Amino acid sequence: MDWLLTPGPVRLHPKALEALARPQLHHRTEAAREVFLKARGLLRQAFRTEGEVLILTGSGTLAMEALVKNLFAPGERVLVPVYGKFSERFYEIALEAGLVVERLDFPYGDTPRPEDVAKEGYAGLLLVHSETSTGALADLPALARAFKEKNPEGLVGADMVTSLLVGEVALEAMGVDAAASGSLKGLMCSPGLGFVALSPRSLERLKPRGYYLDLARELKAQKEGESAWTPAINLVRAVAAVLEAVLPRLEEHLALKAWQNALLYGVGEEGGLRPVPKRFSPAVAAFYLPEGVPYARVKEAFARRGAVIAGGQGPLKGKVFRLSLMGAYDRYEALGVAAMFREVLEEILPASRPRGPRPRAWASSWRRGAPPRRSSARKASGARPRGGGACR
Repeated sequence: MDWLLTPGPVRLHPKALEALARPQLHHRTEAAREVFLKARGLLRQAFRTEGEVLILTGSGTLAMEALVKNLFAPGERVLVPVYGKFSERFYEIALEAGLVVERLDFPYGDTPRPEDVAKEGYAGLLLVHSETSTGALADLPALARAFKEKNPEGLVGADMVTSLLVGEVALEAMGVDAAASGSLKGLMCSPGLGFVALSPRSLERLKPRGYYLDLARELKAQKEGESAWTPAINLVRAVAAVLEAVLPRLEEHLALKAWQNALLYGVGEEGGLRPVPKRFSPAVAAFYLPEGVPYARVKEAFARRGAVIAGGQGPLKGKVFRLSLMGAYDRYEALGVAAMFREVLEEILPASRPRGPRPRAWASSWRRGAPPRRSSARKASGARPRGGGACR
C-alpha cells in the first residue's frame, strides 16, 4: 500500500474513487445540472453559509484570486498578515490585483493576534485559516471581530483550503465574508476544483472583473445548475458523493481528524522533535528537522516504507518536514502511520539522543482505539497536544 501523507493532494475517499471511475458526463445535460446543484447545496452546508458557493474549475489559488478580484477594486486598501507560504500568496494576489496592500510580517509558525489587525482605514482583511506550510491555525473569529470593530464596512476574506471538512468552519458565524477552498484537501478528492463561498453581505458588494474569474457571470449560470465555462463535471460529482457521505457524520469526522493529527504530534514529541506552529491546525503536523538530519534522509526513510511526505516551503525549505492524515484514513490506519513514524525516528535519530516521554493522552487513546468526543476535538484545534491534549 502507498501512504500519501502530504497535506495535499491527499488519499482519495472511496466515494470519490467510485465517482471518478464512472463514464464521462456531458456538462450541458439534465443529469449534469442535477449533480451541479446537489454539489453546490452540499458545499453551502459544509461552509455553513446562508450565501452562495461557486464551483470553479481550477485550483485553490484560482479561488483565492477570484475572491480578491471580485470583492475589491484597484486602489482599495487591504491588510494582509503574512505568516506562511499561503498568506504570502494572498499578499501577492492582492498586489497583482492592483490593491494598496499593507503587509504585516510574522515568523513562520506564528499567527497574527487581534490587536495586530485592529487598524482603521481598510476595505478588507485577507487571512489564511489553516496555514498548511507551517501547521498553524489562525483564530479567525477573533481576528475578524477586531478588524471589523475598526472597519465596520470592511470585508474579511479567508483561505479555508485546509480547514474545510478538517476543522470548524462557519462562514458568517466566524465573521468571514468570503472564503476560498478546493477539492484536493479536506474534501478528499482529486485536484481540479476551487470553491468561493460568499456570504449575503459579500454578495451585495461584488465588483466583478476579469473574464474567466467573473463571479457575477458564474453566479447567474450556477443558479441554473451550469457553469459559465466547461466544468470538471465528473470531479463535481465526486465532491457531491464525498459530501453526501461525510456531512451526516461531520462531528465524528472532525473529531477523528483532530485525534489523528494529535497522534502525529504525540509521536514527534516522544521522539524529541520540535513542532513548527504555536497554535496547531488539525490538518497537518509540521516539525523542525532534528539537528544534523537533512530532509532528504527523512523523506527517504518514509519512502522505503511506501510513504510520501512533504518538506518545508519558503524560508522553512530544508528546515522542516510535514505529515498529514487529512485524506481518507480511518483510526486504525492512523495508528499504523504512527507506528511507521516512530520506526522512522528510531532509524534517523542517534541512539544517544534524549527522547521525550510518551504523551499520556494520545497513548491512552491508542489503547482505547477510539477518537475523542466532539468537545475534545474542539479543544484540540489550536492547542498543543501535551499531557491532556487532543486525544483524551
